[in-house]
Amino acid sequence: MARTQTTTPTLPSCRVRRVTEYIEQNLEKELRLAELAALVYMSPYHFARLFKCTTGVPPHQFVVRRRIARASTFLAAPELSITQIARLVGFRTPSHFTTVFRRVQGVTPKGYRTEHVREERPRVDGGSDGLR
Repeated sequence: MARTQTTTPTLPSCRVRRVTEYIEQNLEKELRLAELAALVYMSPYHFARLFKCTTGVPPHQFVVRRRIARASTFLAAPELSITQIARLVGFRTPSHFTTVFRRVQGVTPKGYRTEHVREERPRVDGGSDGLR
């Protein structure tokens, strides 16, 4: 008796690319599941299931991680306030942004910025922080 292997269905790479590029270009907007599913001509339920099988995370979690990654880049430069960054990456309020950022990164946006600036700034005496 022949044994058949079952494989987990996934999204074709061209569809994954279409969705992920759209997400990257529209992080500042509210991105709904139905909108992402429509990009690849699928029902929201079927799209969400296949997206998770393909990427390892549900669409919402993927969007949140991309927002936090973009915010981390913005936080490295002190020109923008945390409130401005929150809006640029699609969070409606700075407090929600701070809560999500802390959950994902383990530190608040302000703490992340402080740590990053400390790492980038050379010491006045030219030495290290004394840690070995």
